[in-house]
Amino acid sequence: MRISVVIPAHNEEAYLPAALEAVRAQTLSPLEVLVVDNASTDRTREVAEAFGARVVYCPRKGVAHARQAGLLAARGEWVAMTDADSRPLPHWLEALAEKAEGAVGVYGPLRFYGVSPLEAALSEWGYRAFLHLMALLGRPNLAGANLMVLKEVALKAGGFPEVEAREDVLLGYKLRALGPLRYAPRALVLTSARRLKGGWGRFLLRQLRNLMGDPRGYFGEGGERGR
Repeated sequence: MRISVVIPAHNEEAYLPAALEAVRAQTLSPLEVLVVDNASTDRTREVAEAFGARVVYCPRKGVAHARQAGLLAARGEWVAMTDADSRPLPHWLEALAEKAEGAVGVYGPLRFYGVSPLEAALSEWGYRAFLHLMALLGRPNLAGANLMVLKEVALKAGGFPEVEAREDVLLGYKLRALGPLRYAPRALVLTSARRLKGGWGRFLLRQLRNLMGDPRGYFGEGGERGR
């Protein structure tokens, strides 16, 4: 299986090394690793190149634009995505690949790091429960920090829509009309708790608003939502 891993990044020199180390440690090696430099003004490009990643420059700020640029540039049949502040566990790609046959997309759970053990556990199991509920409702909830799509089908669906947030979820809704989406429970990705800067209440309220169709992101300016 030919898998390209795409990581969108805007000014991520601090977080990016850990993400690239995690991808480098995968039990199933990807065909390539692409870092989409989304108009960064720090050393994001230099960090990515030092790890041997292929850098794709996307001058239009916004995570949806960066994800689309990575999707278009990827050389693999499958395109897996995670975020620059995320750390996939070593069997991440292997677990996604196990569910890929006959599917057009695969997705997995997330867990916060940088919080207390209790908060980390609650974030993971709460999110797993949410994913199961959404799947039962026929609305699978893909997250850009942990998904893999069949490139040809994703492009047929139009790719990532040009919104500030929910571009991952909205692509999932389009994909489900073209084939099966599968949940890979073993494909766990750890993700930064920086989205909790305003507290759990603000974070959950933003999630609820996104779920109700609000396309705004976490941090606002230029669509920069912690990618």
